[in-house]
Amino acid sequence: MEEGNNKRGRILITNDDGIDAPGLRGLVSSLVNTNLFNIFVCAPDSEKSAVSHSITWLHPISAKQVHIHGTIASFSVSGTPADCTSLGISKSLFPSVPHLVVSGINRGSNCGYHIVYSGTVAGAREAFFNNIPSISISYDWVEGKSNPQDFALAAQVCIPIINAVLVAIKKQSYPGRCFLNIDVPTNVANHKGYKLTRQGKSIFKMGWRKVTSETEGRRMLSDMTNTNTDMPKKIGTSSASPEHLLFARERRVKIVRGALPDYDDDTDHKSLKAGYITVTSLAGLSHADVDCQTYFEDWLQSIPKHLLSAAL
Repeated sequence: MEEGNNKRGRILITNDDGIDAPGLRGLVSSLVNTNLFNIFVCAPDSEKSAVSHSITWLHPISAKQVHIHGTIASFSVSGTPADCTSLGISKSLFPSVPHLVVSGINRGSNCGYHIVYSGTVAGAREAFFNNIPSISISYDWVEGKSNPQDFALAAQVCIPIINAVLVAIKKQSYPGRCFLNIDVPTNVANHKGYKLTRQGKSIFKMGWRKVTSETEGRRMLSDMTNTNTDMPKKIGTSSASPEHLLFARERRVKIVRGALPDYDDDTDHKSLKAGYITVTSLAGLSHADVDCQTYFEDWLQSIPKHLLSAAL
């Protein structure tokens, strides 16, 4: 396998919307058109939205080479986004380790608590776990306002960051203790510029509705919203029976847990909705708030020791 121009930065692209998704294709096309990078793609063969950081453990995954114009090599993989990153950086699929992993562009924002659900963010986090710099990119898609061409615009506004990261990597000044999560606003053509933010606590309330068949109800999109179109009716789909009840997810209303911190101006979701391109540094740990740690220090000491002995 040819590696391209060895003087260029090597970028591995993955996502969670699937290798044919317009977000990934727009990102790849924009990066290729700069003529600055060697692009490799290792992405899921189908949509894997909201799979978080799940990995395939019990069976092999398949990788099929596909043609994507301008890339050095591209593979469609049967695994999750984390699988794709792991395989792509392993030197089992490509001859060299990438300088940078970019996951996206996702159809829908990834802010606040939704970062935990995101397969897009997991694609970048997996690289971080393996000491490879990485970026996850999401576009705040809004049904009825956005169109596929917006992904190319979103990619173009992120290229300066991608290039700056590669320059810092080459200078060995880039920090290895984090990775970046970027969210691009809906009206990308009129964005307000880059803004360094922190992860907030925004979340969308997800509900369940009992249905009688797998095709009943409105379609859930990859950005965790429902369309107004019904699911297509298919012959031979399963229906609910007394032994098997069927429930479909649906998005209800937006809520914010721990609302006060998200009213701060430096949180990701609020800044994104204000029109900024948000840049949030993330890591792999999930620390509780300081007051929780303080509470449990006293609480743990208050548990009677004889109960521990009785349990053993």
